[in-house]
Amino acid sequence: MSEPITATGGTQTMQAVVQERYGPEPEGVLRMARLSRARIGPREVLVRVRASSVDRGTWHLMAGLPYAVRPVSGLRRPRLPNPGRNIAGVVEAVGSEVTGFAPGDAVYGTAAAAFAEYAAARTDRIAPKPTGLTFEEAATVPASALTALQAVRDNGKVQEGQRVLITGASGGVGTFAVQLARTFGAQVTAVASTRKLDAVRALGADQVIDYTRGDFLSGPHRYDAIIDIAGHRSLRDLRRALTPRGRLVITGSETNGLWLGGTDRQIRAQMLSPFTGQHLGTFITSEHADGLRDLTALIDAGVLSPVVDRVYPLAETAAAVRHLLDGRATGKLALTL
Repeated sequence: MSEPITATGGTQTMQAVVQERYGPEPEGVLRMARLSRARIGPREVLVRVRASSVDRGTWHLMAGLPYAVRPVSGLRRPRLPNPGRNIAGVVEAVGSEVTGFAPGDAVYGTAAAAFAEYAAARTDRIAPKPTGLTFEEAATVPASALTALQAVRDNGKVQEGQRVLITGASGGVGTFAVQLARTFGAQVTAVASTRKLDAVRALGADQVIDYTRGDFLSGPHRYDAIIDIAGHRSLRDLRRALTPRGRLVITGSETNGLWLGGTDRQIRAQMLSPFTGQHLGTFITSEHADGLRDLTALIDAGVLSPVVDRVYPLAETAAAVRHLLDGRATGKLALTL
């Protein structure tokens, strides 16, 4: 790797969250330590991280579950020092082949081992930070909002006048998905728990359904698209709630399965899709700068904004992951440095 072109001097170590083994309980595997500062390659930038955030992907990388993630995260132990992915901060240094970014630029996006004072980021996975967001707000956008955008726009093909059902509407992905579906002109029915209904309604949902008080798929309505982020409902039930040419996009609804973690339902949906008039499937989120720039345009236009439930200091990353696992958060959980 090339030597970084530093914007400022200073120590070559950094505070970071460290994980040396897999485990499902954040308190047992995440701790703070001093590490050598991240180094960059010729096409990377060194970001002084001002904020990060946690999501379900954080837990998967931390726990090494389902086992299907381990070819990426490390077979026996974590390949990276920590499971952080989302960053918002200031460019500290640029690699020898980098164009378009310079020290001092405020950026956001995704990077490996993001729970640290510094992170090395590929230039195709970051973009200028939206000027109207704080660093903490911006750090909650990348992974979750990109997933929502690709679910609603690219895979759900949501258009004006369509009826759209969104399960898990109060979560990190769901709060973005509700806003995006409304922005694209859909009539949105959002599913959430009792205490989160008002928050989802405030995002622009036309109708909200409390899943704790009845079957949200049993009504007479048929939907042009269902964005299934949570709920674990069978394909048969979901298909029954779709129009004959409707689209089902499964982005979550995980189980505790060790090997596939519930993704067997996604696999079955994709296998069935060619044999029905309905489009049934899933996708793997693509983290790229083009999507971030699309999100920035929506944020700057005032039609998309992150919902931040709570901000934790980096030293309390384990507590933030615990809050996520307990299902108490509405929207996103940020980490500040």
